Amino acid sequence: MRIPFSLPRLKGYCFPREIVAYTVWVYYRFALSTADVEDLLAERGVTVRRKTVRKWVNRFGCHFADCSKRDRPPAADKWHLDEVVIPINGCKYWLRRALDANEDVLDILVQPQRNATAARRFLKASDAKLESKGIPLMLQL
Repeated sequence: MRIPFSLPRLKGYCFPREIVAYTVWVYYRFALSTADVEDLLAERGVTVRRKTVRKWVNRFGCHFADCSKRDRPPAADKWHLDEVVIPINGCKYWLRRALDANEDVLDILVQPQRNATAARRFLKASDAKLESKGIPLMLQL
């Protein structure tokens, strides 16, 4: 786990920023409850209340998410596009997933129609979200 350097100095907090960062990271990384995080920290000798864990998660969770998105390595030049039909309330929907060469999920979209225009729109939206320099060099369907 890496602590984002842009994390504020936490002036006025009783705990060092390493403990706060570890708490927020554990909460999101392993999908634990605040009680589980409290127990995990207690095993390491840190006494923190659930309410404090919840406050830290609410205060710093978005900041960590932004830092992890910013520090994510760029997507590879080769993308895979998966399409699956899923029924929702008796209607057909198309689940599209864009994966890079390392099988990292780049984007997910559910659409009610399947046509070339919808696929192009999905790729352009994925490209815009990733802020990459154009649609990938190779695309496998």
